[in-house]
Amino acid sequence: MQAEQVKQGFKNRGETIKSWCEKRHYDPTYVSRILNGSVKANRGKAHQIAVELGLKEQPDGSQ
Repeated sequence: MQAEQVKQGFKNRGETIKSWCEKRHYDPTYVSRILNGSVKANRGKAHQIAVELGLKEQPDGSQ
């Protein structure tokens, strides 16, 4: 899934990035940076967020 698809999914569900972040205790600014491509999300918390957003596959290969 691409970042634009994730953003469209939020819009379609009527959910904000901020509310999604609050439910998961993530910083909305950091998540926005991942969605906009300024953070590559190759490891650590950024990678975990990208997996939850559906941008990256989980380490076991599932999505």
